[in-house]
Amino acid sequence: MFFTNTGKVFQTKAYEIPESSRTARGQAIVNFLQMSQEEKITALISFADNSEYKYLFMATRNGTIKKTKIEDFANVRRSGLIAIGLEKEDVLSWVSTTTGSDDIVMTTADGQSIRFKESDVRPMGRNASGVRGIKLKDAKDVVVAMDVIAKESKDMELLVLSANGYGKRTLLKQFKVQKRGGSGMKAMKVTPKTGNLVGALVTHEESIENDLILTSIKGTIIRIPLKSVPLLGRVTQGVRVMKPTAGDGVAAFTIL
Repeated sequence: MFFTNTGKVFQTKAYEIPESSRTARGQAIVNFLQMSQEEKITALISFADNSEYKYLFMATRNGTIKKTKIEDFANVRRSGLIAIGLEKEDVLSWVSTTTGSDDIVMTTADGQSIRFKESDVRPMGRNASGVRGIKLKDAKDVVVAMDVIAKESKDMELLVLSANGYGKRTLLKQFKVQKRGGSGMKAMKVTPKTGNLVGALVTHEESIENDLILTSIKGTIIRIPLKSVPLLGRVTQGVRVMKPTAGDGVAAFTIL
């Protein structure tokens, strides 16, 4: 399933996408999906028919969330279907599979983060617009990350990184479970030195030996051990893990 910024969903079988080498350019997605020129893919979900997951959980840049049964997307036509009704200037940015009993974490550019139970959100139909997941304090603030906590362990952490290359890990247990729709808790002290947050990831104890890959706006990539990012409290600004050049900044990151 391919979800777009306009709130639509498209679907294709994995075998319909040709396999190619690591260095191959690939094919334009419009060869497989009947997307319009203004649409951009913001999320991709793959799962088997016998998957344990029951729902698709969606989040937008302005803090709206929605939970819909996977079975409601059983027959997605070639031209796509509406997955969520969006308000003007809002964008569907995150979609994850959930079991119905998971926790959700949302993080904003201003450094706020909220954790709530998925069960706080009732299942809705495809055309529904959803409900508020997090209340943005500032009109310029936006959600930069949504992640799912399937089963918490004592060593789980929230990794946050800012535009100017500052980052840290914080134990997930420091983020108490709240009701959805609130302003959340401070996940990082955002200052002009750090820049706004660009994203957040829930990390598991087995991922601490993995590497963190950061990509800048101008295309610079660095790879560092995840455990080199310090474990700090919520209300701290972290340390510099990447030093972008003037006019550049962190664009995205992932754990490998």
